Amino acid sequence: MISRMSTLFVRTLREDPADAEVPSHRLLVRAGYIRRAAPGIYTWLPLGLRVLRRIEAIIREEMDAIGAQEVSFPALLPREPYEATGRWTEYGPNIFRLKDRKDADYLLGPTHEEMFTLLVKDLYGSYKDLPLSIYQIQTKYRDEARPRAGLLRGREFTMKDSYSFDVDDAGLDASYQAHRDAYIRIFDRLGFDYVIVKATSGAMGGSKSEEFLATAEVGEDTYVRCTHCDYAANVEAVEVRAPAPQPFDDAPAAHAEATPDTPTIATLVDHLNEKFSRDDRPWTAGDTLKNVLVKLVHPDGTTEPLAIGLPGDREVDLKRLGGQLEPLEVQPMDDEDLKKHPDLVKGYIGPEALGTESESGIRFLVDPRVVTGTRWVTGANVDGSHVIDLVAGRDFTPDGTIEAADVRDGDACPRCDDGTLESARGIEMGHIFQLGRKYADALDLKVLDENGKLVTVTMGSYGIGPSRGVAAIAENTLDDIGLCWPRNVAPYDVHVVAAGKDEAVFAAAEQLAQDLTAQGLDVLYDDRVGKISPGVKFKDAEMIGVPTIVTVGRGLADGVVEVKDRRTGERTDVPVAEAAHHLAGVVRA
Repeated sequence: MISRMSTLFVRTLREDPADAEVPSHRLLVRAGYIRRAAPGIYTWLPLGLRVLRRIEAIIREEMDAIGAQEVSFPALLPREPYEATGRWTEYGPNIFRLKDRKDADYLLGPTHEEMFTLLVKDLYGSYKDLPLSIYQIQTKYRDEARPRAGLLRGREFTMKDSYSFDVDDAGLDASYQAHRDAYIRIFDRLGFDYVIVKATSGAMGGSKSEEFLATAEVGEDTYVRCTHCDYAANVEAVEVRAPAPQPFDDAPAAHAEATPDTPTIATLVDHLNEKFSRDDRPWTAGDTLKNVLVKLVHPDGTTEPLAIGLPGDREVDLKRLGGQLEPLEVQPMDDEDLKKHPDLVKGYIGPEALGTESESGIRFLVDPRVVTGTRWVTGANVDGSHVIDLVAGRDFTPDGTIEAADVRDGDACPRCDDGTLESARGIEMGHIFQLGRKYADALDLKVLDENGKLVTVTMGSYGIGPSRGVAAIAENTLDDIGLCWPRNVAPYDVHVVAAGKDEAVFAAAEQLAQDLTAQGLDVLYDDRVGKISPGVKFKDAEMIGVPTIVTVGRGLADGVVEVKDRRTGERTDVPVAEAAHHLAGVVRA
């Protein structure tokens, strides 16, 4: 098939769009792949749609290869299924809600667990019907508070979501592995660098969970990997290796000391080293226990306070904390919030004033490093006073533990003894996890097992973002002059440029385009005439990013055309008579 630049519905731009924050967004707009319709909402132009459809085709091929079957649900969904699972409330303001003329509640689907579950419940009732995997590729809607980065975080996007249904956990394990293997094949074919990391399931529920992240400096996800073993995890899923409990029989009694003007960890450490010096070493921030107050916002708008205790050399990572507490939203507690708890002294809050059994009644969760027997300097809940030698398990007992402290380069690997962690950024392209029976329980999805007994079906959930994939692949492969698509997803196989005004050039370029089409290749042919200079055509070709660019121009006098590899920049002169055959070989190599 030949698409001609003279008639193609495209307009390339020389200037970056004003709202573009990341390179992929700038180039996808400038090269004529997408256009902004509203914040977080984009129109797909022919070039962009071709890339999107190629990504979807790869996904379909690999999903079909594991026996998954495609369905398609509506985007406009009734309230009742989401009410049954609690997500009508849990989603809070993050979904688009609307009413019909009869005042019935609907939503635009953000994800379809409920609908998949009810469909299987409607049609299947025996273990003989399972295992089953079904999927769809469909538009989703989420009311992002701050849509950004073009296609990477939008309000309308395309998702492939699939679900497996099994009688037991062994079946779920097999279905999960089949999907995981399919995802590896999909991302290998998409042609960009990615990592597989341990993840949390968040509000979706479930147990085993992994993300496929496209490596990218502009990615919103931070992950860590071990320098020694193959451990990799999203920061929200990193589990700190807790030290062993320590004996405290010989620990001195806790004692409160005056520490005036020490509301920060830095001022406290300076004061300790000046007034209460140690014989073995100086005091450090890691010897202190910092107690941070946050508030949890429930989907219905109600709030509750939460206290986090962690070593003073660490900060609370609100994103990491939020990942542990979804669907609740985490916000810092400000001075107005603190006034609601007059029994707590700002800057000197101690664990003895916290906990559900304390006077404050504020739930108190601590970092896993705060184990029984560890000794701390912490607030005495008296202005200008701290407690020294406060022992966990002897002098205070928290309500539990939580992974909320920031994860840093150089931290010990949770899995091996020899490695440390290093961080990087990525774009979430896929997420697979074992849902278990959360939605089957809520919607009463049961089948008869081989003994005639009703059992609850167990489910897996597997998502990929094709529209986000367009931006993620672009981000991972672009260069200083434009987009640079991997061959499997490029909008065309070859971009033929007629460079010159000589009719012989256009005749040769036209014939080459026809010959390439006869070879089964998709061709973009820049046949524009008039005031369009060769320089403009070359810049457009480089920005559009088709992997092979063929220039028919001055070399025609010598019987050759120039073939350029867009990714490497390598240029080769090929005889005109051999060009179609040569290019077919390049494309299919």
